[in-house]
Amino acid sequence: MSTLSSVPLEDEPAAPPEAGSELHLGEYVAMARRHWKLAAVFCVLGLAGASVHYFITPKQYQATATLQIERRSLTPLSSAQNPWLENYWNMEFYPTQYELLQSRGLAERVVKSLDLMEDPAFNPGVTTARESAHGPTAEDDEAVLGRLANQIRGGLSVAPVRSTQLVQISYVSASPEFAAKAANGFAESFIDLGVQDRFATAGKASSFLTTQIGTLKKEIEDKEAKLQAFSRRSDIVTVDPQANVNLQRFEALNGSLMEAKKIRIEKEARYHEVTTAPRETVADSLSGGMVTEVRREQLNLEREYETKLKTYKPQFPEMVTLKSNIDKGREHLEQLIREQVEKARNDAYAAYQTALRQEQSLETELSTLRSQFLSQNSAAVEITNLRVEIKTRRDLLDELMRKQSETDVAVRLQDTRESNVRVIDKALVPGGPFRPSLRQDLSYGLLLGLLAGIAVAVLIEFTDRTVKSPEEVERRLGLPPLAVIHDVAEIGKAYGYAGYGYGYAYGDAPVEGPARTRPTRTGPEKRLDRQKKKDAAAAAAAQPLQIEMVPHERPKTLISEAYRSLRTGLLLSSARELKTVAVTSAVAGEGKTATAANLAIVLAQLGRQVLIVDCDLRKPRLHQVLRVSNRYGLVNQLTAAGEPEAIFPTEVPNLWITPSGPIPPNPSELLSSDRMRDWLRAVRARFDYVVLDTPPALAVTDATIVGRLVDGVVLTLRSGKVTREEAQICRDRLRQAGIKIFGAVLNRYRSLPAVGKRYKYYESYGAEESEPKAGSAA
Repeated sequence: MSTLSSVPLEDEPAAPPEAGSELHLGEYVAMARRHWKLAAVFCVLGLAGASVHYFITPKQYQATATLQIERRSLTPLSSAQNPWLENYWNMEFYPTQYELLQSRGLAERVVKSLDLMEDPAFNPGVTTARESAHGPTAEDDEAVLGRLANQIRGGLSVAPVRSTQLVQISYVSASPEFAAKAANGFAESFIDLGVQDRFATAGKASSFLTTQIGTLKKEIEDKEAKLQAFSRRSDIVTVDPQANVNLQRFEALNGSLMEAKKIRIEKEARYHEVTTAPRETVADSLSGGMVTEVRREQLNLEREYETKLKTYKPQFPEMVTLKSNIDKGREHLEQLIREQVEKARNDAYAAYQTALRQEQSLETELSTLRSQFLSQNSAAVEITNLRVEIKTRRDLLDELMRKQSETDVAVRLQDTRESNVRVIDKALVPGGPFRPSLRQDLSYGLLLGLLAGIAVAVLIEFTDRTVKSPEEVERRLGLPPLAVIHDVAEIGKAYGYAGYGYGYAYGDAPVEGPARTRPTRTGPEKRLDRQKKKDAAAAAAAQPLQIEMVPHERPKTLISEAYRSLRTGLLLSSARELKTVAVTSAVAGEGKTATAANLAIVLAQLGRQVLIVDCDLRKPRLHQVLRVSNRYGLVNQLTAAGEPEAIFPTEVPNLWITPSGPIPPNPSELLSSDRMRDWLRAVRARFDYVVLDTPPALAVTDATIVGRLVDGVVLTLRSGKVTREEAQICRDRLRQAGIKIFGAVLNRYRSLPAVGKRYKYYESYGAEESEPKAGSAA
């Protein structure tokens, strides 16, 4: 046998990185399964609230009228060929019409047209106003009209039909008849408003045109009388420009002056251009290419000098001569540019001065001629002005008279109610209420209830940090789930081979012998046997199921198979020979004692010699589970030499137990002593498997001490109790101590577990507590 030492961790795989913040669809599906009852309750509450809302909400009816609004001008005074057509690009036209449909002014028209001020159903205060002593005043009527207009606007809605000229006017009221009447009233009042506005504008235009026409006629008469009187005084027969020599000369000089101004401006611009332009540019433009040719030769010399400079030194005679030629060429080029620029500037200035003197000469002559022309032809000009004014006023008079005729025609067409708005569909009395809608209320109630249930479920899940499923164990802790032990309360009375499918019910043992024949029984005996079996099954079902001894007392149950799965997974979890295993947990109450006991039972069922040791020296419980005395045990072996061997048989075949014995004052020191190592080495050599039950790892250090003395540790987690943080701290503490963790056992797992709670660490583990109840797990 190998000596006892800390087990190396070469065969332990590294923990995968935790991904607590990743999106795992399976978690949300599991969350929905866990809280479906909560969501269903909220959905029922939402449906109940929607039903209550439906029955207490007053019935409302909606009637709808459809109008077509064409783009037409509201005034006949447009100067376009078709005065009725509105500009298509006027983007404010239709929004303006929609606002007019919802305006208070239109609502007042509807109130007046439907005579709602005298309707007691719509205006309950009309009776009180009639019975008052003084009667309503005009101010009272205006106030009532405004209040009723705002009241009737409350049920109106305007909805334009997209990409059409149609608009729907809908009205909602408690009375279906009033809803239809109000919708049609708004449509008719809107048409009347447009017609009245249009023809009111036409009437005002007609009055204005009549006044302007009279004024123009009077002005024309005065101007004609003045023209006749002035013609008699001046003896002017004609004012024809073709017969006036001075006028023709004046026009010719005026044209020459404009041409001289144009030439002067061009010369002046040319002079400024030559003055401000670069000298090289001016020289190039005036030299006929000479400056360009000289510059090209100069560049060739400089390029040749640079090329030869790579071969010869500057003091070389040929280089000196070439350098001298380059300097002379530069001086020649500069002199040529200077001469050309000076010549160009002088020529431009001379041309500018010549044009300026010519312009000044023409202005002087024109000024003299203008004085003569004005003195001689002032009377002719006055006559011409009068004739022009008379002609202008006659043209304006003709235009105004034409428009007055069109306006008079438009006013006479008022009775035909010509309008750009027409009713497509009149509002009909609705056959059913518009709201409340039972289907809509139930849909909203169901949706709100579902959203509320989901929100509460998400809130519960985010506040619950416990480990609930084997997937969380593997993903968040990086530990393989060796077994999942369902909660006894969840399984209930469904334990037995009948539910597991092995072929015969729990309690029906197979008959020994090769033929497996049963003794022949008569009919009454068979009925008596069946009745006895039913009574025995009922009695067994009535007894509470205790989790610690399930593999021994009920080996054919689902939980027993789960512990056998734990045995298989544990034996296959390490490449080395497995002899000693410690069972611990993060905090108390996670089922570590039940796991240790049942693991030892299923190992003993293999026919091997198994010893289970109660290393929980602070709160021992294995002696209660296996029903042995605790007066003598492990503590006696570790504190006194030469004591009898503390290994006792149990009712389970092949299973032996070493209880804890009396509670010592120094448990950690005893477990870390050399006697503990020697004793464990001895029992390891004697038994096939040794299972050790240890205290919780977060409460005390006992589990860490024992874990370094065994081949590995099984971590027990209770579903819905231990938090993720507690489990992670426990895992990290064991790994930091160099302890191999075979995996985890998830206890009391529920397929739809209840809401988890946060628990504190195992602080008062050594305190005295009452005996646990049947079915509880340490």
